Amino acid sequence: MTAFWDTFYLFLLDAWFAWIPAVGFAMVFNVPRKMLIYCALGGAFAHSLRFLLMHFSMPIEWATLIASTSMGFLGLYWSRKHLIPRPVFTVASVIPMIPGSYAFAAMVGLVEINTGGYSLELMQVVMENGLRTLFILTALSFGLALPSILIYRGRPIV
Repeated sequence: MTAFWDTFYLFLLDAWFAWIPAVGFAMVFNVPRKMLIYCALGGAFAHSLRFLLMHFSMPIEWATLIASTSMGFLGLYWSRKHLIPRPVFTVASVIPMIPGSYAFAAMVGLVEINTGGYSLELMQVVMENGLRTLFILTALSFGLALPSILIYRGRPIV
C-alpha cells in the first residue's frame, strides 16, 4: 500500500511543479489573466499524464504523444467554451514537456567531441539524446495538431 501513496505523492508533486512553467510561458505571451488558470491546469494535466504513463513503463516519446494529444483535445474544448484561440491554452500547457535535459546532454556530447576528439561512447550519447529530443518534439507537435486535424478535417480552408 505504501507504493501507491509514494506514486500518488510523486504524481501530485509533478502536477504542482508543472504548472509553474506553463503559467510563466503564458504570462510572457500576454495570455489574458482569466485564462492563466486554464494554462496552469493544462500544464499540470499534461505533464502529470505523461508522468503516469511513464510510471507504467510507457516510453517517454509515446507518453508525450498521448499527453499532448489529450491536451490538444482539452484545449480545443476550452477554446470553444471561452471563444479564445486554441494555442492560448495548448502551447503554454505543453511547455513543461520540452525535453531540455536530453537536448542539453546531446549538446554537451557534441562539445566534448569537438574539444576532446571522437569516441564511440560520446557519439552514442549524442545520437541517443539527440534522437530522443527530436522524437519528443515531434510528438509534442503532432499531438497538438492531431485534434484540430481530426475535428476540422471536413471544413474548407478558405
